Amino acid sequence: MSEMTDKEKRAAEKKERMEKVKTGEMSFLDHLEELRWHIIRSFIAVVVLAVIAFIKQDFIFNEIIFKPKMPDFWTYRMFAKIAQLMGRENPLINQRELEIINIKVAGQFSMSMWTALVAGLIVASPYVFWEFWKFIKPALYENEKRAATGAVFYTTVLFILGICFGYFLIVPLSIQFFGNYSISDTVTNQITINSYISMVVSCVFASGVVFLLPVFSYSLSKVGLLTPSFMKTYRKHAYVVLMLLAAIITPPDVFSQIMVAVPLVILYEFSIFVSGRAIRQAEKKSGAGAASTH
Repeated sequence: MSEMTDKEKRAAEKKERMEKVKTGEMSFLDHLEELRWHIIRSFIAVVVLAVIAFIKQDFIFNEIIFKPKMPDFWTYRMFAKIAQLMGRENPLINQRELEIINIKVAGQFSMSMWTALVAGLIVASPYVFWEFWKFIKPALYENEKRAATGAVFYTTVLFILGICFGYFLIVPLSIQFFGNYSISDTVTNQITINSYISMVVSCVFASGVVFLLPVFSYSLSKVGLLTPSFMKTYRKHAYVVLMLLAAIITPPDVFSQIMVAVPLVILYEFSIFVSGRAIRQAEKKSGAGAASTH
């Protein structure tokens, strides 16, 4: 019998790992090995999409990254139209284009690389979520798998909604506030490309993570670390934090603050509902388990 080729060995090792996953016989090192392959596949997907983003960097920078600093950006026009429909004065958000400068020799190239990597991560996020779900799924019971049906879909949808919320609301309003804020008329704001892109990326990713609050709420409630009663008890505190956040990143206008705060409040209330559902499922499971022992 001829010796196995490297390809056949890898296929056999993969088959052996899958059998261990199905039978629940994986050791700690086996779990680490399985996690390593999920991370490697996710990393490859991010890198491939990052290369494509780097090739298309003209579109990404001119049509996406730098758009929120333009006076005719979609958000500013929508704010003006909504204010007009409500019979209010135009909030006059960001009426002048910010000046972006570069002060480092390799600054623009490094920002191209960094932005391409971030774009690749965002676009690959559904696949990354799916890879980690594949790693977690074998450890769940059948009823938990059924309860978590669509986990990747809902996580992806919430993350993308958060990205859009950050890009179309948080980013332009932050640019308007910080870019036009001045302590004296003698000081001129000249924003570096590193500072601008860092703010855009941080706002967008922070919003994406915040919109995963229902997912975190469900997971923590399943393991007993969070309850809807706790979230209801501190609801007023959460509202104050959300209103302060909206006030910081928006112009000194109640209309703008409400436009940002309302979606965050709805997200918090939805997280309370999700937490309650997770608690009820856990109680139903424990009740069914107790009944089966009698």
